[in-house]
Amino acid sequence: MRLLERMRKEWFMVGIVLAIAGAKLKPSVGVHGGPLKPEITVSYIAVATIFFNSGLSLKTEELTSALVHIKLHLFIQIFTLVFFPAAIWLFLQLLSITSINEWLLKGLQTVGCMPPPVSSAVILTKAVGGNEAAAIFNSAFGSFLGIVITPLLLLLFLGSSSTVPFTSIFSQLFMTVVVPLIIGQIVRRYIKDWLERKKPPFGAISSSVLLMIIYTTFCDTFSNPHIDLDKFSLVLILFIRIPMLKIVFAGHEHLSLISVPLLIYHPAQILLGSVLVPTIKSWMVSRQKGVKLTRPPV
Repeated sequence: MRLLERMRKEWFMVGIVLAIAGAKLKPSVGVHGGPLKPEITVSYIAVATIFFNSGLSLKTEELTSALVHIKLHLFIQIFTLVFFPAAIWLFLQLLSITSINEWLLKGLQTVGCMPPPVSSAVILTKAVGGNEAAAIFNSAFGSFLGIVITPLLLLLFLGSSSTVPFTSIFSQLFMTVVVPLIIGQIVRRYIKDWLERKKPPFGAISSSVLLMIIYTTFCDTFSNPHIDLDKFSLVLILFIRIPMLKIVFAGHEHLSLISVPLLIYHPAQILLGSVLVPTIKSWMVSRQKGVKLTRPPV
């Protein structure tokens, strides 16, 4: 009974294990172009569901108040799109003296120049009880900034340039992030009383969608024929831890090697983030209790 209770409590972690195991056993089901059609169900429907769910669950005041946290937004965007790419570049200067493949190093730099994740960042922030409204804003805003800044960073650090289909990427982000969020807010206005009375499991819904993303991501990883590296290079990548990549390096003879860090990074990011959820959530709860205890009585 205790085991069942524990599994019920940690259902998300159990789901991650089952999703990865299922992807390993039958990657063809969730691979790009497979029966699940993740290029549609994940890239559009799943992401749109996450932001519709957020729009439905968040109070309008929480979203509007998140917009005025200018210092927070500046810190996140500068850290993601300035500090992190520069730190990765410095780190790779040290790695360049090792025997790791130089094109893998270029792939790591490419990962470092990418904008923040959209769906997983929002879900994981919500899961630990963080500021979901701020996560939504910075994920969406960072993705829009990345359309312009990421190619410039790649040009700066790698000397690779290309023409990015700004309109198509912008429209996809707008239709899968902004529109569902707005629709969720509109629907919330009409069923606000019912939502506050019934308290639907918004967190569980978002986590279930994330499990689908994890499954299809690992299906793509396990079915990729280009991950053929020497053990030293692969271990380094794993421990160091998208379409834009294919656009910038289209037709490049080393595209498969450059792609490996991104292929590994995405599932590793989701997996490690999910594993850390209970620890970070406990830390946040203890911090919040500490703040309440230190506040002077009114």
